[in-house]
Amino acid sequence: MFEVYITKAAKYLPNEAVSNDEMEDYLGLINDAASKARRIILRNNKILTRYYAIDKNGKSTHNNAELTRNAIVQLFDDNFTAQDLEVLSCGTSTPDIFLPSHAAMVHGLLKNKSVELNSSTGVCCAGMNSLKFGFLSVKSGNSKNAVCTGSERVSTWLNAQMYNHEAANLKSLEEQPIIAFKKDFLRWMLSDGAGAFLLENKPSGDISLKIEWMEAFSYAYELETCMYAGGDKLENGEIKAWSDYPPEQWLNQSVFAIKQDVKLLDEFILSKGAESMSDAMSKNNITSDQVDYFIPHVSSNFFVEGLKKGLSEKGIGMADEKWFMNLSRVGNVGSASIYLAVEELMNSGNLKKGDRILLSVPESGRFSFAYAYLTVC
Repeated sequence: MFEVYITKAAKYLPNEAVSNDEMEDYLGLINDAASKARRIILRNNKILTRYYAIDKNGKSTHNNAELTRNAIVQLFDDNFTAQDLEVLSCGTSTPDIFLPSHAAMVHGLLKNKSVELNSSTGVCCAGMNSLKFGFLSVKSGNSKNAVCTGSERVSTWLNAQMYNHEAANLKSLEEQPIIAFKKDFLRWMLSDGAGAFLLENKPSGDISLKIEWMEAFSYAYELETCMYAGGDKLENGEIKAWSDYPPEQWLNQSVFAIKQDVKLLDEFILSKGAESMSDAMSKNNITSDQVDYFIPHVSSNFFVEGLKKGLSEKGIGMADEKWFMNLSRVGNVGSASIYLAVEELMNSGNLKKGDRILLSVPESGRFSFAYAYLTVC
């Protein structure tokens, strides 16, 4: 078995930063009316700026594969070129198309040589799953290197035009043409971007991050779906797939919109997060004292105090000075968020040899959690 190191980290955030007051200029107004929920949601999540791969006319400037490619190419230099790449592992919640896979579309843009591909899907853990594939490939000796990515291009999914047909249909039924909170909620939470890591079996450069271990947990066996797209939730908690709806209902009910069961999110995301993190640390025999930087992917600042309390109750509380977050500056970029945070810290100049970093990524899709423990070398 070989050691595995993150030797480089890169990011790509499209266009200019978008402020809270500009969001509806890009995403548009549903039924020509400003969202009543927007200010409340933004006040809670405390995101101040984010990035969109669209312009103010809602026209796409980059697709997901392009965002991912633009992050990856920043990893290449004279010491590691596109021709040296052996494994390409890409995770996303929002692929441009159903088929072919996201990794295949990214590889098509790289135009380098034949490589091994892996595409990880899901929600926020998709990025960590892509990282684990690369980690295991290098660790086992299957490859000497791997490029792993997390990326999202969700802005076009959140554009008002995706919901206007449903609003018009509600109006024709003489109902209030207001989109359900489970859909409006995520319009003010999610944004675009991509991050990429180069994994190698030897450290390189001034700073490398050795991946000591990775752990993942799923609670889908006991909890129903919380965040979903391409279907709708029935009263019994089951998901009815888009392919089981007649085509006219795809628009009338915004079946492809991303939705969040907020009540279920509040009930389980923190408790299961604390439980799984405790299990991961216990399994690998580490304590909070052995963590110098704690990087949690938190979708909203609303959850921070609750997470701190939950971790403390499990005996794994992290001192405030250990927390590293960039949510307010780059937004919630789903599977890319953990990459963007690690990239910022890794290139900050603040890390020193021997520092230990714990990554924590929750996924509310059906409640999955992923962790990684890194050592600076």
